[in-house]
Order: sequence, then C-alpha cells, then structure tokens
Amino acid sequence: MWIRRLQSRIGAAWCSLMHDSARWPIHGHYACGTCGRQYRVPWAEAESIGAARMRRPALPNLSSPVLPALILIALVTWPVRAAERTFADDAAAAAAVLQRFIVSQGEAGSWPVETIDIEASLPKLKKAGSLRAIRRLPPLGEPDYKVLEIGGDPTVDRQVITRYISADVRAAEFPVSSVAVVPANYKIRYIGSVLLGNRVAYAFRMVPRRKSEGLINGVLWLDSETAIVVRETGYLAKSPSVFVKRINVTRENDLDNGKVAARITHVGVEMRLLGRAQLVILERPSSDELMATATAGAGQ
Repeated sequence: MWIRRLQSRIGAAWCSLMHDSARWPIHGHYACGTCGRQYRVPWAEAESIGAARMRRPALPNLSSPVLPALILIALVTWPVRAAERTFADDAAAAAAVLQRFIVSQGEAGSWPVETIDIEASLPKLKKAGSLRAIRRLPPLGEPDYKVLEIGGDPTVDRQVITRYISADVRAAEFPVSSVAVVPANYKIRYIGSVLLGNRVAYAFRMVPRRKSEGLINGVLWLDSETAIVVRETGYLAKSPSVFVKRINVTRENDLDNGKVAARITHVGVEMRLLGRAQLVILERPSSDELMATATAGAGQ
C-alpha cells in the first residue's frame, strides 16, 4: 500500500515539474493533458473554513521548493528499505558460511612447504632489510626455516626480521583451540557484505573475549562460496613484549580455483625504543626448484 502511495506522490511531483499542458478546470479540478492526472483547482475551496481544514491540502504549485525535496526523500528512502531486507537475507547466508569456516579453518591456507619473502624497515632510522627462505611446517612441532637470501641493514635483520621469525616459532606452541576463531574465543558479529573483484565476501567483527596472545581484535572477511578467509585486519589483543606497544596486522589471501595461491601480510609494530617497524610478508607454496636449492644448501 505504501509503495503505491509513494509512486503516486512521485508521479504527481514529476507531472507538476515537467508537464505544462493543463486543461481548463471543470467541476473544481483540472487535468494534465500529458499524463491525465487530476488536481484540485486552488481557488475551488470549500464554502466554510471548517470544511477547508478537514480537506487534504492541495499539491504544491510549480514554483514550490518542496517538490524537489519530496522527490529526493522518496528516492533515498526506497534503497534504504531494500538494503535492510537484503542485509537480513545476507545475515542468514553469512551465518552458514561462518559455520563452514569454523569447522574447516586453517585447512585451505596451510602448505607443508612454502617460500617466504620478508621486506622489513625502520622508517625512523631509515634502515631496511630483507629475507627469503623456505619454511617447512610439520604436523607437529616448530616451523623450520632454511634461509636462501638475506640482505639490507643488520639492525633490521636483528631487531625486526629475527624477532618476527621467533614470534612465528612461538605461535606454533599455542594450542589451536586457544587461538581459533570460535565463539569460545571471540564475540563474532556479522556486519555486512562487500564485493571483492567478482566475488562476494561476508565481513564479521571479531572481539576477543580475553586478552591472550595470538588473538586479534578486528574484522574477518570470508569468501561467500568457499568460506575461505580473503582478508583479516586488526591488532593483537595482547602485546608479546613490554618493549612493544601495539601490533597491527592485515593479512590477505589470493584465491585461485577455490584454493589459497598466495598470502600477503602487512605488520606494523609500535616499539618503545626504535619507533615503528614495518614488515611485508609474502607466502607461497614452494616450487621444486627452490626446495632443491634449500636442500643443497643444507647439505653443504
């Protein structure tokens, strides 16, 4: 019902603004010669003031500034109501995708052997460094790094890259259940959908239930088709050291045929002595050539 009333008001406003072919009035009304709409003649008022007050007001005239406002309000309100209905529909689909992710998280983006490239810098000191390595992730135990190439300033290597690798090794010691994205560790709330390339992703707000190492306060994006993480951004709920004030993390997965083909992570570390440290970590499944190089280097 309200849709028909809204359409009638928009049509009347459009007629008043765009049509100039009004016919002579008859029986207290005049009609538009273009669309046939009828309007009350302004001077054909009721005989008594009381009846005039009970009658619905006539439409504004052509020069009234109210008409553009009415049209704008009508056009803006309609998409909002439609968006509300879409959000409710998306929330149900997003809940199903989240459940699929919770059951299978970690499987799609883990490789037994991978190459890792790290670019690090200390902007305050104008120093930078890099590392390239093969990382093996055994089913149990700590990750094993085989360095292929290292360069740049030794301070960055010692204070940033080495510390990152140490933190990665330490993270492997955490029980999976203590850092998993599950209701026991996080308050999870659906906040909307976004189009990433040609795919839809569902976004969830994650708030840790406690300040524990390995938990992230931020937002998680899940691919609507595969339930794989395509983006995760936020900050660590607990700092791993008294010398670190805050660690911001943004991790993105590049999907190819429903699998993670590469992962890029941006880390910003606010340190108390050295200022801000920045890292960019690129991870990919290892190629046979790089594996052979790493094995040969280890044999020497």
